[in-house]
Amino acid sequence: MKRIILGTLLALPFAISSLPSQASAAEIIVRPNGYRAAVVHKPIVARYQRKLIPAHWETVRRGNRWVKVRVPARYVNVRV
Repeated sequence: MKRIILGTLLALPFAISSLPSQASAAEIIVRPNGYRAAVVHKPIVARYQRKLIPAHWETVRRGNRWVKVRVPARYVNVRV
């Protein structure tokens, strides 16, 4: 019985503080945004250049190897 009363007494301040209350005018801070200029972001145009890749990676017993023979070259778009 003593534990129930003690638990209730300990929980009572937390229950009261969690109830919503009206905010006073001293707690509200209003900052005007009229002095800020609007920022307009320009779209970034992505430029690509075609680059010749004359080889590829192959998986071998010891890991990966960059192989240049017996492979047709290909072009890849690379950002400039």
